[in-house]
Amino acid sequence: MNEQSQAPVRVGETFEVSIDAVGGKGDGIAKVKGFVLFVPNVKKGDFVKIKVVKVLQNVGFAEVLGAAERPVRESKFATITREELEKPEEEDDDSSQYEDTENFGEEIQEK
Repeated sequence: MNEQSQAPVRVGETFEVSIDAVGGKGDGIAKVKGFVLFVPNVKKGDFVKIKVVKVLQNVGFAEVLGAAERPVRESKFATITREELEKPEEEDDDSSQYEDTENFGEEIQEK
């Protein structure tokens, strides 16, 4: 049975990864598609380009090819400027089609 067929990575593939932790023997730990790769000579927080050199059933081993540029992530929170914050809200033309009343559906109950 070929052990590599179950792993989502193959020997020779390259990836840019973040080192998430350091293992008991000092190797960095990175994950690619949920698959654990051990990378020597790195520290937690490094972002490096690696090449897979050995793949076992549950883990793999890789070597560092060089430093990689960390991808720029956009904030999930919207940012507005002070001018946008202080600008008065424009009224929609659609708001005139609704009548402001306080009956709260009383006419529905009457029918």
